[in-house]
Amino acid sequence: MSHPGAVQSDKHKVVIIGSGFGGLNAAQKLRRADVDIKLIAKTTHHLFQPLLYQVATGILSEGEIAPPTRLIMRKQRNAQVVLGEATHIDLVNQTVDSVLLGHSYRTPYDSLIIAAGAGQSYFGNDQFAEWAPGMKTIDDALELRGRILGAFEQAERSSDPVRREKLLTFVVVGAGPTGVEMAGQIAELSDSTLKGAFRHIDPTQARVILIEGADQVLPPMGPKLGAKAHKRLEKLGVEIQLNAMVTDVDRNGLVVKYKDGTSKRIESATKVWSAGVAASPLGADLARQSDTEIDRAGRVKVLPDLTIPGHPNVWVVGDMAFVEGVPGQAQGAIQGAKYAADLIKAELKGASPDSRAPFKYFNKGSMAAVSKYSAVAQVGKLEFGGFLAWLAWLGLHLIYLVGFQSKLMTVLSWTRSFLSPGRGQLTMTEQQAYARTRIEQLEEIAAVENEKAG
Repeated sequence: MSHPGAVQSDKHKVVIIGSGFGGLNAAQKLRRADVDIKLIAKTTHHLFQPLLYQVATGILSEGEIAPPTRLIMRKQRNAQVVLGEATHIDLVNQTVDSVLLGHSYRTPYDSLIIAAGAGQSYFGNDQFAEWAPGMKTIDDALELRGRILGAFEQAERSSDPVRREKLLTFVVVGAGPTGVEMAGQIAELSDSTLKGAFRHIDPTQARVILIEGADQVLPPMGPKLGAKAHKRLEKLGVEIQLNAMVTDVDRNGLVVKYKDGTSKRIESATKVWSAGVAASPLGADLARQSDTEIDRAGRVKVLPDLTIPGHPNVWVVGDMAFVEGVPGQAQGAIQGAKYAADLIKAELKGASPDSRAPFKYFNKGSMAAVSKYSAVAQVGKLEFGGFLAWLAWLGLHLIYLVGFQSKLMTVLSWTRSFLSPGRGQLTMTEQQAYARTRIEQLEEIAAVENEKAG
């Protein structure tokens, strides 16, 4: 069915899939264009994903990094936010199918911008997700906060030293920016924030282990910055294991295989997965209907103008697109989305698709916060770390937060967390920590009942 309440319009119909950096910037770039925009999003919020780890470790609340998309877009009269998960794109009939709570909807388009992003990849071992949540959604961050804090609480009540050690061992898989930031914050949480808060355990004795398959920390940022981050993490007490691959994960720990062929089991109650990404399945959907190809991560190999072969009105941007030299970061999505929106505006004024200049990415650099007062940054050929890099990291992330209220509340939360050991978001609930396993238990019970009924 079409969307209820939708008003028929003769204007050029632009459908945007995704409310992340790409989708939101595309819609805002078209605010003054004579078009009818439908922004299809599977969540009600615009997520500032680079700060999810601060939600997971109690520095920020979820609302500070995930303002409601409807409120962001409410003054843009040519745009409608549509809640639902896009499930299929019909390139021949130019429609997008989406689903919301079991109801199916079909939305026609004249121009389509796909910015559906990427999820966590477990490299074919999706069963790992039950015991090692990723860091891609608000649900992930809140679940991890519950698991991390819950581990300390359970250790406080345990009289078994072996179980205590398992509970106080935290493993982060993947030493990219998210993994480095997460490991650093768990170390600071245990060494500073929770110090002295328990009577039967010493939180400062917690182990934080960072596992990476490559031979250095922060592989994309080069050996110099990787070494700086490595040194800082070790100073925080993080144990770093390089050239190591996780081969199994269960409730009580994980198995790691090293470059020399040996394997070792690490007993750990709390595991965090930040080792890989997988693009939206919509990429494979496009590949089935066109001459486009996808890479191993499911990213669409787009043409120089970010479209797919044979369909000059369909753009793929952000984490879903494979573009040589463009990293899977916010800037790639933002620049690609604005480029696509500019082409739509130009062609509404009569420009030919044949006159399109290829997309050019301007690399503004990359950064990673290792700990309080310490970060590493790469801007062009300049590489630096320490306090100045940390200040630059703070400023850059404030700039890209959406809305004055989000910026203000984030600054206040940062001030509290960085000028004192305290953190303002250390509340956890049982549902946050265990909802994933409870849902799976209900599904198993339902499957058993269905078999009996059959």
